[in-house]
Amino acid sequence: MKKAFVLVVLFVLPLIAYLFFASGVNNFGKLPVLTESVTDIPLTDGTTLLKDKISVLGFLGDNVEVKKGNAFNLNQKIYKRFFEFTDFQIVILMPKGTEDKVEELKKELGELVDIRNWKFAFFEKEQLQVIFEGLKTNLSLDEHASTPYVFIIDKDVNLRGRTDDEEEGTKYGFNATSVADLNNKMEDDVKIILAEYRLALKKNNARREK
Repeated sequence: MKKAFVLVVLFVLPLIAYLFFASGVNNFGKLPVLTESVTDIPLTDGTTLLKDKISVLGFLGDNVEVKKGNAFNLNQKIYKRFFEFTDFQIVILMPKGTEDKVEELKKELGELVDIRNWKFAFFEKEQLQVIFEGLKTNLSLDEHASTPYVFIIDKDVNLRGRTDDEEEGTKYGFNATSVADLNNKMEDDVKIILAEYRLALKKNNARREK
């Protein structure tokens, strides 16, 4: 009996746990699409920033010194965990005229981690407002063209989030001033979307091999 019990603990229970979590990935491992086909970010060379990437999109505003704590929170709590995934990036949209301040910020961020997947793009405030409104959230930009919230955008340029958040109901973005929001919610949701794409890639590869 003792041997049988030990065998159950060592082999059967881990197998049951694996099957449970595997089914969980298949059945519950998709992050809801809240807004389809948001405005992509055009660059001067004719390319865009968001298509075919998993992006964390933010609007830091022209008061960089005041809001750079949000960038450091993102850097430490989200970016450092995921930047080695080749398809992952953080995209921050800035008002024109903040280029020098952003260069200083990048130097400070770069002292902590390789920031190759931090992307900054500069627009007039009116353009930033149009891009933000394209997200179709219940949030808004302030007079500095900033918001503390950051957003998960998938490879098809859809806004992903939560439809059943225990505090907000529909959760469009994550508050970068809140370490708890980044740690307890956003980190999990980025993991989910990365796992979703990895699973899709495995399925496509398996089909090709047949």
